[in-house]
Amino acid sequence: MVSGVEAGKDTVQELAESAATHIGTIATIVTGAVRDVTREIGTWLTDLFEMREAAKRATRDYS
Repeated sequence: MVSGVEAGKDTVQELAESAATHIGTIATIVTGAVRDVTREIGTWLTDLFEMREAAKRATRDYS
């Protein structure tokens, strides 16, 4: 039979391991989301730059 102290230690250990696992999973999700949002913003800005350049060319061509 396990003593109360040992049972308490086992419970704390399980809680710490579970917390570490869940925090790691959450961090992975957040990191992926930040990466995806950053990529999407970069793509959007590239589109804006390309549209601005196209507008400049169109203005030059029709002036």
